[in-house]
Amino acid sequence: MPLTLRFPTAEDETAVRALHEQLRSDDFSFVLDEGTWSDVLDAVEHASRGENLAPGFVRADYLLAEVAGEVVGRSSIRYALTDYLLRVGGHVGYAVGPAFRRRGYATEILRQSVARLNAAGVDRVLVVCADDNAASAATIEACGGVLENVVPDRDGRPVRRYWIG
Repeated sequence: MPLTLRFPTAEDETAVRALHEQLRSDDFSFVLDEGTWSDVLDAVEHASRGENLAPGFVRADYLLAEVAGEVVGRSSIRYALTDYLLRVGGHVGYAVGPAFRRRGYATEILRQSVARLNAAGVDRVLVVCADDNAASAATIEACGGVLENVVPDRDGRPVRRYWIG
């Protein structure tokens, strides 16, 4: 079944909040914003247009990854890099729910995210992962990522920085 990246809708709240809870143990926030689901959808819309952004945030698309009508993961696609994003955040953040891993979804999410950035004029895409996250490193490398270096994040944990393109 093909994987599609799409914006969240009113019908996605239950699935997204369930994945958010599942990914807490990975220290990953699946939901873009706190508050009601309406607040989340408004934040997604504003981020996509680059409007009303919090300090330090850039225009970004928050997209759900769907396979056969089921939300399996998500991607955050950032169209610019702040100093923080250039160091340890990158252009793309992605996750796949634990029940959907090892099916190639992460690779397809990243591939489609990079294609969207390329279509928007971003030729070199920075993608980062924790140094000990072998699955994410393999995903990035499968999408053409070339390791530039490993740097500490703000908590001192090592982060691998890859460039695609």
